[in-house]
Amino acid sequence: MKTKNKTVPLIKSVDHAFELLEQFRGDAGELSLSELGRRLNLPKNNVFRLLATLESRRFIEHNTATGSYRLGLKAFHLSRMVARQMRLVSRARPTMEAMVRECNETVCLAVLREFSIVCLDAVECSQPVRVVPPIGIWLPAHCTAAGKAQLAHLPEERVEKFLSDHRLERSTPHTITSPARFRVHLQQVKRQGYAVNQEEMEAGVSCVGVPVRDYSSNVVGAVVLPGPITRFSGDRLNEILIPLAKRGAEEISSQLGYF
Repeated sequence: MKTKNKTVPLIKSVDHAFELLEQFRGDAGELSLSELGRRLNLPKNNVFRLLATLESRRFIEHNTATGSYRLGLKAFHLSRMVARQMRLVSRARPTMEAMVRECNETVCLAVLREFSIVCLDAVECSQPVRVVPPIGIWLPAHCTAAGKAQLAHLPEERVEKFLSDHRLERSTPHTITSPARFRVHLQQVKRQGYAVNQEEMEAGVSCVGVPVRDYSSNVVGAVVLPGPITRFSGDRLNEILIPLAKRGAEEISSQLGYF
């Protein structure tokens, strides 16, 4: 594996574990220890330890009736998560493209993962000065519009767990670092239906974030408009960008079955 400046050595046991999981594809619903050892070209003892580890994490199940192994519920759960994310991206993309055409600002789609924000998709604007977060980047939730828009709709106990487990690190002088103040801020975000980040994550950058809901009314992501603060303030922010973000989130939510 290569990074920008150096080659990072692989962890062989992790590589073998993923290679083992990849054997369960096509018609290979169940495989025996011997068959896995043959396919992986590894001693049975090594394969057995890999299977035991994956079974303890519920990625593999042991069928005691046949003695063979099959994928576990955790693997199924992860595959459902990936499918759900891909469905969210495909449903959101046309609306995001229409939003960019209307305001000529970048539009992103982000989800909350482990109290961080992950950017799933972005449609760039044509402005010479623009903000485009890399796809797949993880950002702290407490100082991003996408993060605050989703944290505000979590159950109170999960918000308290977030605040007890995470220090609100300061990224700029505008970052909210007081848990008490952050609680009040999330209540405001929930009441108004959107979050604004005014240089809380990065100097000179502002964002608007609005939650996206699915058919069960659960918040599953956020539509985000990021850009330079010179274009994200005053009347343009309040009369154009925030209403546009809210309409876009409503349209995507309706595509996901939310009414």
